[in-house]
Amino acid sequence: MMFSSRDMAMASPSTIFSAYASMTATMMLLRSMTNDLIPQPLRSYLTSALFYFFSPRSNTLTLTIDEYSTGIARNHVYDAAEVYLSTKITPQNERLNISKTPKEKKLSIRLEKGEGLVDWFNGVKLNWKFICSESEKTSDPNRNNNASRSSEKKYFELSFEKQHKEMVLETYLPFILEKDKEMKDEERVLKMHTLNGSYGYGGFKWDSINLDHPSTFETLALEEEMKSAIMEDLNRFVRRREFYRKVGRAWKRGYLLHGPPGTGKSSLIAAMANYLKFDIYDLQLDNLVTDSDLRKLLLATANRSILVIEDIDCSVDLPGRSRHGDGLKRDVQLSLSGLLNFIDGLWSSCGDERIIILTTNHKERLDPALLRPGRMDMHIHLSYCTFHAFKVLASNYLDINTSSDHHLFGEIEGLIEDTQITPAQVAEEFMKSEDAEVALQGFLKLLKRKKMEGDVCENDGSDKTELRHCKRSKVGCKEKRNVCVGQRRNGRRTRGRTL
Repeated sequence: MMFSSRDMAMASPSTIFSAYASMTATMMLLRSMTNDLIPQPLRSYLTSALFYFFSPRSNTLTLTIDEYSTGIARNHVYDAAEVYLSTKITPQNERLNISKTPKEKKLSIRLEKGEGLVDWFNGVKLNWKFICSESEKTSDPNRNNNASRSSEKKYFELSFEKQHKEMVLETYLPFILEKDKEMKDEERVLKMHTLNGSYGYGGFKWDSINLDHPSTFETLALEEEMKSAIMEDLNRFVRRREFYRKVGRAWKRGYLLHGPPGTGKSSLIAAMANYLKFDIYDLQLDNLVTDSDLRKLLLATANRSILVIEDIDCSVDLPGRSRHGDGLKRDVQLSLSGLLNFIDGLWSSCGDERIIILTTNHKERLDPALLRPGRMDMHIHLSYCTFHAFKVLASNYLDINTSSDHHLFGEIEGLIEDTQITPAQVAEEFMKSEDAEVALQGFLKLLKRKKMEGDVCENDGSDKTELRHCKRSKVGCKEKRNVCVGQRRNGRRTRGRTL
């Protein structure tokens, strides 16, 4: 029954209410019939189709560029966009993020969250916006019930007209990637990355500072033969990308640095990084709980990097560890097999031009599985200071020409070959005086004192209680010294030179 506007105006309130009730009942009946006769998937499809045809159409396409491409590995496009957009900032931007490290020559300017800018490329307008949001807090299964963590999600939004989609994907974004590479090559600053377990994907994230370590192969207290062998191996590795691909191997190289404390393992790592211009990732296994944590961190490392695991014999206490360092008991499920897969398994192939370095003071304590061929490609033994290494240190610390014939060098040479003293101990003695003559005299006294005390077994893994007993007992000291001197003479020629 239809009513004209005039009829509706003249109708009484009861008539209007009756008509409304009748129409409502009809609509409910139709809705009930629809629910009974039309399946839910079909109803959803029809609703979506109606919305699609009757909603207003937009000619704008928006691309999102997340910080992490898969939730684990970093997104190269995101990193490149961050660097590229820093060159496009205009006075119209109201909030900027400013930073500067001591080694950088100028300020680093980035967009603050919520800020955007407009870029023009080949006459096309491209709108960028930086968005940073915090996801819901989730409980950490490896912590107590009250502990929780939240992860911060960062991404860029790039909007443009749909007709330019092909140009953006095939020309504009590759242009940004190439521009990022050029800028980083021009102003490359080496980074030292360390773990921050307070946030990020899986509860861990790499934080970085500039690597300002001055160590180079020229300043290392090593035999020239050893330096040349290491540098030659590094050069061969970086130029053989196609060879690694041809033989079906991941483009990586493993080095095991072993020897007593203070023999220059950390300095050698820094020299390798400065020589190759590779960033360093310092991985502390004690901070990790599961093999999954290890894989996530591997994928989050950049190419052209050195991954370092120091004191591997102390870090890997497998299996079934539990930690109480923070007052919370956690079952540690980091396995040896997970570490081995990390070094040379399928996961090791995720990334190019990567070096893995393990260090230890006690090579004999390592699991043989870590030492088999294909995992640690080169074993480098760093031992006690030789006369050649002493002269390098004298040149570095005291500005003494290594080719000069100082009147104390002859006596020092005779003593240093019969004394187990580390480069770190030599450097410490040289730091005591700015006067070269005074420093050399002090070092000579140290060598004589160590020879008299029979302290030739220092830092050689000897039991400290045994050594103290050796010093107190004249007979014991004589016997201990005879054994140590015999060991020293047997290995004298290879000390500090073994690879």
